[in-house]
Amino acid sequence: MQRCNYQVAADFLAGLGEDWAELIDKVGPCSLEVHMSREPYESLIRAVAFQQLHAKAGDAILGRLLNLQAQQFPSPQQLLIIKYDALRICGFSARKIETLYAIAHASLNGLVPSRVEAESMSNEALITRLVTIKGIGPWTVEMMLIFSLARMDVLPADDFGIAEGYKRLKGLAEAPKPKQLREIGKLWSPYRSIASWYLWRVPK
Repeated sequence: MQRCNYQVAADFLAGLGEDWAELIDKVGPCSLEVHMSREPYESLIRAVAFQQLHAKAGDAILGRLLNLQAQQFPSPQQLLIIKYDALRICGFSARKIETLYAIAHASLNGLVPSRVEAESMSNEALITRLVTIKGIGPWTVEMMLIFSLARMDVLPADDFGIAEGYKRLKGLAEAPKPKQLREIGKLWSPYRSIASWYLWRVPK
């Protein structure tokens, strides 16, 4: 996802209607930050930390995890030897800890692809492969697709913030369900990742 494409994407979305144009004007240029150097393993671990949490809480949990490794992100081998109680102190729930260990095992056995391999796979193929890991759902993989692999056309339809943002954008009484949002989001293709970024920022 090249930054030079962000303006192209924003112009496309602004053309969808006055409400989109006003949102983009109010929020300003897209500044979605992509971490191109991250391996899928690290991206998945980070996404799990943020599941169902506000950004500040997720950042705090990850900060404590890094403190266990002298500010270095733990490798799969290192993660597997971190004790359960230490991860609980970091702020991970019991269910998330189970998922962290599952991701580490899946990375070591090759189920979690390397970045090079992941870049050659489609969004659908990556989601289908990685949701077989216990505790990993489509949303977690979609976060990796957007924030690590820089895929421009990803819509995390299960994301509460995106659904609520769309509700506010359109002045709806209720937020759309994931199935409805996927159908609505077809209009935003091929820039659904950028549409998601703006919907996360719809003023309350």
